[in-house]
Amino acid sequence: MDDQFAVDTWHYVLARHARAMCALERELGAKHGLGPSEFEVLDRIVHHDRKLRIQELCEEVHLSQSALSRVVARLERAALVTRRACDSDRRGVFVRITDEGRARHAAALPTQRAVLCAIFAEDAAPLLAR
Repeated sequence: MDDQFAVDTWHYVLARHARAMCALERELGAKHGLGPSEFEVLDRIVHHDRKLRIQELCEEVHLSQSALSRVVARLERAALVTRRACDSDRRGVFVRITDEGRARHAAALPTQRAVLCAIFAEDAAPLLAR
């Protein structure tokens, strides 16, 4: 692989990410009162269907631990998740989705999927037309 191809691919990925994040911010915010990171945290918890350690979430949502803590704090204030210290290791913190969080996630899921499909369909259209 040559350097220019790698750089061009990287620019492509960054451009799609930026477009997706802006669209998700706008649509999820307006329709569901969630930001993309908040939705992603809810999505990961729903996917695992169990309480998760903050550290597990941090590895999956690609946020720093401090940024993730702020997102979880916002979700907790909105009663979408609960946080509890681990009984056996007080340094560990578990996050669990609430019924309201599960309902908000279910309502927002079609919006998130529609945005992602629209972003990537624009790129796929020329390929599919061949």
